[in-house]
Amino acid sequence: MLKPLGERLLVKTKAAVAETASGLIIPTDKQVKDSEGEVVATGELVKTVKVGDRVLFGKYSGTEIKVEGEEYLVMNESDVYGIL
Repeated sequence: MLKPLGERLLVKTKAAVAETASGLIIPTDKQVKDSEGEVVATGELVKTVKVGDRVLFGKYSGTEIKVEGEEYLVMNESDVYGIL
């Protein structure tokens, strides 16, 4: 598992919705990334959130990475709007 440095977080996001309520399929390149996720690792300087917290962040926050076949976001602690 990747260990973030400093004030960075490793966040596992929920899968984007691929279908609307009315049943329309959304192409994967047009899906909007979710703005909610679970913190799976934190850097040593993170003070506000801990591993296991569900957090809310801006939809364009962080950098998408793939670790061991799973997709995550690496973001700064300051990108988190709140804990759910």
